[in-house]
Amino acid sequence: MSCWQTIQDYGLRALGHGERLLPRSDFTLCQQFTLIGSGLMWNIYFGVLALLAGFILANALAVAKGAKHPLLRKPAEWFIFIFRGSPLFIQFFFGYFLFLSLKGVSPVFTPFTSAALGALVVLFFNTAAYSAEIFYGALRSVPKGDIEAADAYGFSGWTRFRRIVWPTAMRLAWPAYTNEAIFLFHATVLVFFSGFPAWQQKGDALYYASYFADKTFNPFIPYPILAGYFILLTLLIIGVFGLINRHLNRHLPQDSRPRLRFRPNLIR
Repeated sequence: MSCWQTIQDYGLRALGHGERLLPRSDFTLCQQFTLIGSGLMWNIYFGVLALLAGFILANALAVAKGAKHPLLRKPAEWFIFIFRGSPLFIQFFFGYFLFLSLKGVSPVFTPFTSAALGALVVLFFNTAAYSAEIFYGALRSVPKGDIEAADAYGFSGWTRFRRIVWPTAMRLAWPAYTNEAIFLFHATVLVFFSGFPAWQQKGDALYYASYFADKTFNPFIPYPILAGYFILLTLLIIGVFGLINRHLNRHLPQDSRPRLRFRPNLIR
């Protein structure tokens, strides 16, 4: 079988297209690159959707945590504390059994017992909590001079927040938020090892890398391939977030613009 035929057969297998049966013997590098790359589409799906939805919730949580009224502040503080204080793998575990219990109450929750929705919700809450703490710190770091200048121009309330406070906070928080986005995509490899079942046994990149490692008894080929894909994905994230960072700081002199630096979290 040629490599092109392998790509046609297995390139979209993770999405349910192409060959249903995985190769059983005589594994080639093309098969491993193709199937692991196919599974990476699930990691991208989890990462992109959780990041977009988490960004919105994180901003709301950051504002709520900075509110003076305890009915807004306390729920936000506890939400952030719980999801930042517990391991992500344990959150996946409890999330799956929570949705499994709710499934017995109402069939509405049935889709959430699969990885496609249930694990996505857990990732969404987790990244929202971490991002909210970043944004909260940025909101508290907005220079008082900017706020005083806004007051001098007659800005107040929502107008001041939308035009002065929030853009400045995003500019300050963006380098740290970039690292959170990178870690979120790396954390997606935990999904199919946390209880959530793969859709029709078509899992993510680590799912296929583990399959080849088990079948060949040689983890030194599929896992480096997996790492290579995630390195490329990380470079893509840094590039995209770097463009956004440049846009946020477009009004600053070239030598005063903060540069993005990747600082991986060793423990989370």
